[in-house]
Amino acid sequence: MGMLVFIDESGDTGLQITQGATKFFTIVMAVFEDMDEAHSCVQRICLLRRELRVPEGFEFHFHQNSLRAREAFLRAVLPYQFFYYGIVIDKAKLFGEGFKNKESFYKYACGLLFENAKEKLRSAIVVIDSSGRDLFKYQLASYLSRRMNTEEGHTLIKKMKMQDSHRNELLQLADMLAGAVNRSLSVEKREAERFRAIIKPREMYVQI
Repeated sequence: MGMLVFIDESGDTGLQITQGATKFFTIVMAVFEDMDEAHSCVQRICLLRRELRVPEGFEFHFHQNSLRAREAFLRAVLPYQFFYYGIVIDKAKLFGEGFKNKESFYKYACGLLFENAKEKLRSAIVVIDSSGRDLFKYQLASYLSRRMNTEEGHTLIKKMKMQDSHRNELLQLADMLAGAVNRSLSVEKREAERFRAIIKPREMYVQI
């Protein structure tokens, strides 16, 4: 039986921090080993919209949502059986011309994320937010499939798909996880640790 993996990020890939780029770039994968559990989590997120009295098509997005919506979302999904991995890159410490290319930067971060999670991955269907440059996302899918499927006897990535996060509750989950991890490192922000602390039981490994 395969598993479902959802990937999203928080922060940007720009290196000009003094000109408005974020200090940290965080990318997270949320992993469900059971399809029924993933479906149940989707249903819970849909119910949460009614509880919060927001429209049916409301998108949970960490940086755009209220503190109340963030906390309610993370507490609602906590009981479901998934886990997540994360990579956080402190961009102030990056050197080298390659990192100035946003696509190379993103590919590098994704590569690290999958490398850390590969012990857990088997026949994974990986879903990535389709926003951004389509050609690059397909190149990324090809790159990850080649890189991760070289181990003898194991297909780590069975399929990669692009979907619109606005229509995919579990991509929204990945966004909320990435936002919570990213916020926890912004020590200047009020209650920086608040959201990551809620979801900590689902955290497998976050590498900074």
